[in-house]
Amino acid sequence: MGKVVLVTGVARRLGGRFVRRIQRDPGVDRVVAVDAVQPEHHLGGAEFVRTDIRQPGIARVLAETGADTVVHLDVTGTALGGGSRATVKETNVIGTMQLLGACQKSPAVRRLVVKSSTNVYGSAPRDPAVFTETTPPKSLPSGGFAKDVCEVEGYVRGFARRRPDVAVCVLRFANILGPTADTPLASYFSLPVLPTVFGYDPRLQFVHEDDVVEVLRLAAHEPRRGTLNSGTFNIAGDGVLLLSQCARRLGRPTVPLLLPAVTWAGSLMRTVGVTDFSPEQIRLLTHGRVVATDQMRETLGFTPKYTTAETFADFVRSRGPGLLPPEALAGAVDRIAALPFPGGGHPPTHLPTQSAN
Repeated sequence: MGKVVLVTGVARRLGGRFVRRIQRDPGVDRVVAVDAVQPEHHLGGAEFVRTDIRQPGIARVLAETGADTVVHLDVTGTALGGGSRATVKETNVIGTMQLLGACQKSPAVRRLVVKSSTNVYGSAPRDPAVFTETTPPKSLPSGGFAKDVCEVEGYVRGFARRRPDVAVCVLRFANILGPTADTPLASYFSLPVLPTVFGYDPRLQFVHEDDVVEVLRLAAHEPRRGTLNSGTFNIAGDGVLLLSQCARRLGRPTVPLLLPAVTWAGSLMRTVGVTDFSPEQIRLLTHGRVVATDQMRETLGFTPKYTTAETFADFVRSRGPGLLPPEALAGAVDRIAALPFPGGGHPPTHLPTQSAN
């Protein structure tokens, strides 16, 4: 008999894509798709079960389906539909607790894959230049999605100790982008004008949604010879981009603001529902974040198809032209750089980058 895979969070686009992809694998006999909301997209031949993972009913679903592999994708930073931040937190934390409790009781479960985020490292002024999987954050997050992810990973580690017979894989994804990405950063880059923090030009890392689906699929299967798909892994495309480079490639002008003004603008945008401009996203757009991916390649055996720059280029193509064509914006910056600056020299054409401590 082949694998029975249970997937949570299938009402989101990423969950739907993964469900459609995993059921095509020859070793998979059955895919059970779980969410509290009826998906608007097609799930292929998967069996959809409408249930809220925050409720004990998920244990019954797991027991009745006999799933041996659980892929937990219902850990997210944004609400689905008209949901609130409180609902998101409950799903992330309480939902994960209920799911892990159900997995612990099920003797059939042999593999658990959890979608996490590099938000666990935070974004602070004295962060290391590059985070590895064992790098502790400078300070634990006090709220928001980052705190949710820290709690989720703590519960997962506890589960792994109680069920050492289950292979547990935690995938810490960098900022996910792509043509259909519905992440907070995708919403930010879709604004006609990008508010930035004056004096900072953070380094950013992206992972393409196609690569997200593929690495989840890899982690859900038995490891290939020479690889080990259990443990915690950073997942990101090669290279980094500065925020100023992203703005130029998008053709969107930036408005540098002092940090208090950015915080106020973020609160205003959240109030009117324009985008989820949370405090942790403001910290990311101030200090940036870069992670090492050696373990992803050497231990997990996964090489992303897209680099960070290629991921962003694909995202740009899907969003259409900005207010300013990238060529015109680049030309304007070059012309400004050529102007004489009072006192000699030339004016700066970009904001200073964060220092690497």
